[in-house]
Amino acid sequence: MALLKIVKESEDLEFLRRKSAPVKEVTPRICALLDDMIETMRNANGCGLAAVQVGVLRRIVVIETEDGLFELINPVITKKTGEQEGVEGCLSLPGKWAITKRPQCVTVRAMDREGKEFELTGYDLLAKAICHEVDHLDGIIYTDNVVRMLRPDELEEDN
Repeated sequence: MALLKIVKESEDLEFLRRKSAPVKEVTPRICALLDDMIETMRNANGCGLAAVQVGVLRRIVVIETEDGLFELINPVITKKTGEQEGVEGCLSLPGKWAITKRPQCVTVRAMDREGKEFELTGYDLLAKAICHEVDHLDGIIYTDNVVRMLRPDELEEDN
């Protein structure tokens, strides 16, 4: 496994805005990428990472919350219900935080590293993470749809 370089908005916003291509076949190289993305996400103290954030334009996402570790290949959100509002950040936008509105519950269909299709329903943080990471695959950054950005002094209040 290897730590990958996370693409930052300040360095290559145009790349982060590109739409990712579907994975046609789960290969050993895709599995190695999943492993590297997990290690990179954990090392950066994140709860989600999309392949585009490490310079790979493929529809691959890893997410880790208290609900577990999830690998999503070619994820498609099939259902959204409810609404939640809360703080959101991104490994590609270090130091920036915002209040966002996301669905309270999300169902996503994806493939696992064995190439088997599955469905996952997430609530709360997992729902937010699924939406955030799937947005990345379509070139959407969370700051595109925020209620408001947080000021540095507001961040200090939470620490």
